[in-house]
Amino acid sequence: MTTSADTVLDAFLALIAEKGFAEVTLRDVAAAADLGLADLYRLYPDKVALAAAFMARIDAAVLAGTPGQVDPEETARDRLFDGMMRRYDALRPHRDALRALRRAGTRDPLLALALGPALRRSMGAMLEAASLSSEGLPGALRQNGLLAIHYAVSRVFDRDDTVDLSKTMAALDSRLKMAERWSQLFEKYAVSRQEKVTNPAAQ
Repeated sequence: MTTSADTVLDAFLALIAEKGFAEVTLRDVAAAADLGLADLYRLYPDKVALAAAFMARIDAAVLAGTPGQVDPEETARDRLFDGMMRRYDALRPHRDALRALRRAGTRDPLLALALGPALRRSMGAMLEAASLSSEGLPGALRQNGLLAIHYAVSRVFDRDDTVDLSKTMAALDSRLKMAERWSQLFEKYAVSRQEKVTNPAAQ
């Protein structure tokens, strides 16, 4: 990302944190970043692109802190927990902007729909950081499941004033454990079904 793009994104985050997403225009962002409107448009053609760039910046921060080698002692849940907590640490300075985005998405279903692909890409990045595939139907199910977890934990994160985000950690750990149990049950069911298909005499 160029310096100009970083400056624009910082200006956008500060503005929506102060005024709200709907109240901020591209002209406001351009003025705050001391950039011409046409130059801004070449970088970010609309506010959805700015919001997507914000999510991509957080993704990059999380991935930068991901170990290069997978620790065989860690479970997939452990790796997901670590990655998501790095995400909340990276989001911490931008909580007001994040709240503004969430409020705007709640009020405007079309905006929520437009932001959906960027959110799913972010969840895909978190899965890949945890060495879990985000490809195909299984990957899509994992993305949607992690997005639901993220949505629930974000409500706790919004109000978490602890130094170490201990409330957020507890909420994330609880929901990941629940997801792990459901995943194990589903896998057992899938294996059982496959055995019945391949060996009908065992039924």
